Amino acid sequence: MRMLGRHMVSGLQRHASRTLAGTGVKNQTTLASPDLKVESLVPGEPSGPRMVTDSIPGPVSQSRLKDLNQIQPSQSIQLFLDYDRSLGNYIVDVDGNQLLDVYTQISSMPLGYNHPNLLKLLDDPSIVKAFINRPALGAFPGADWPERLSNSLMAVAPPGLKTITTMACGSCSNENAYKQIFMWYRSKQRGHDNFSQEELDSCMINQEPGSPQLSLLSFHGAFHGRTMGCLTTTHSKAIHKLDVPAMDWPIARFPLYKYPLEEHTRENQEEDRKCLEEVEDLIHQYNAKGMPVAGIVIEPIQAEGGDNHGSNEFFQQLQAIAKRNGAAFLIDEVQTGGGPTGKYWCHEHFDLPEAPDIVTFSKKMLTGGYYMKDEFRPSHGYRIYNTWMGEPSKIIVLEEVIKVVKRDNLLENTKNVGEILMQGIHALEDKYPQHINSTRGKGTFIAFNGKDPATRDKIVGNLKAAGIHSGGCGEQAVRLRPALIFQPHHAEIFLDKLETVLGQL
Repeated sequence: MRMLGRHMVSGLQRHASRTLAGTGVKNQTTLASPDLKVESLVPGEPSGPRMVTDSIPGPVSQSRLKDLNQIQPSQSIQLFLDYDRSLGNYIVDVDGNQLLDVYTQISSMPLGYNHPNLLKLLDDPSIVKAFINRPALGAFPGADWPERLSNSLMAVAPPGLKTITTMACGSCSNENAYKQIFMWYRSKQRGHDNFSQEELDSCMINQEPGSPQLSLLSFHGAFHGRTMGCLTTTHSKAIHKLDVPAMDWPIARFPLYKYPLEEHTRENQEEDRKCLEEVEDLIHQYNAKGMPVAGIVIEPIQAEGGDNHGSNEFFQQLQAIAKRNGAAFLIDEVQTGGGPTGKYWCHEHFDLPEAPDIVTFSKKMLTGGYYMKDEFRPSHGYRIYNTWMGEPSKIIVLEEVIKVVKRDNLLENTKNVGEILMQGIHALEDKYPQHINSTRGKGTFIAFNGKDPATRDKIVGNLKAAGIHSGGCGEQAVRLRPALIFQPHHAEIFLDKLETVLGQL
């Protein structure tokens, strides 16, 4: 029987001492366990959750919601935050509730809230000017733009990818990467990069050959964004797609494994085989009906769809299928990129024989964009273009984030804390199998299932009432998306609260 969260003190101390060695951090907080001394990576960070209202959202949040709803649709608003008081791994809402945030703006805060290294950036007047004078990067970048990219995005580029296009968000990153794939595919078909007059004329009225009948293959449960092209490849929630026209593109099954994995090896291998067979069949079907599959688009972990994982072998064989059929292989790392799985890029876990053709990113990378192989570079200007094409100030912040990640060894920290979380949740799964199951994850990118959607919703709601801000995904998964500065003592707090919530269901 695995030890539960509140009984993991000695193990946490070992992890804490290993993780924090050499960081030079002085701030210290103490939990209820008298022998557990812990150091926070953000000085002044609270030592634990603190709730002051009987329910969330509290009265001030509810009042602000009424004000906002008069001028903006606000059905998705959960609560209003006081960002001046939020710090490190903790958010403070406008009612004064202090919550440990294991969701971090849907996996988007690499160093948590108000990290001192990031706040210091604004002491530099030249950096302030970068925030004020936002350039149209595709036409008028600043003189330091090549150096900024080299020190930030290219410093952590996926192995094998040396070309980048910057964008502002995850959806526009995927949308433009899709266009890049189609341009690459048509260039291969032509054998050159020149266009006929017929192509130039027909594309203006959305007709062939200038507007070709091409497709992208995606997967059931996928989420790639909410712009028009991305929505055709998004299949996680009906509310995202209702009433919006979509293209007739192929959709394959993503593997859905049985857990624990070690007890279902044969069944899960068979699941891989069936899904891969369907991918190849769909490619042949769409090629035969005159809508060739130009690319395969996939998340390394299906996040919005329920934190669904695929095996290393599945991704290796999927890449081989793409290559065999002349299709591009795009891995969408918008939610998984930036370190939460213990590597900068989740697909690095898969031991692929070569780099993916395109890797898209956003969220923890603070800006959007995609890496690509050189053969995907467009040969004409303005083919991939918009006014902003990213945001220099975000690149400046990312450059500092990368320095802190390296200085504080945060990727290793994420692996260590992920182990603690996984062990603790597995132990709770053993104790409360009637409530939760199917614990899975890489690093701190972790999820587990409630026994049904209602149970999942109760767990998320009751955790919030106990001072833990988590999230849901898919039909019945609870997902964790903490910052890279999430420490062993934060894991201890989360596991204690989760145990209390499960014990009260």
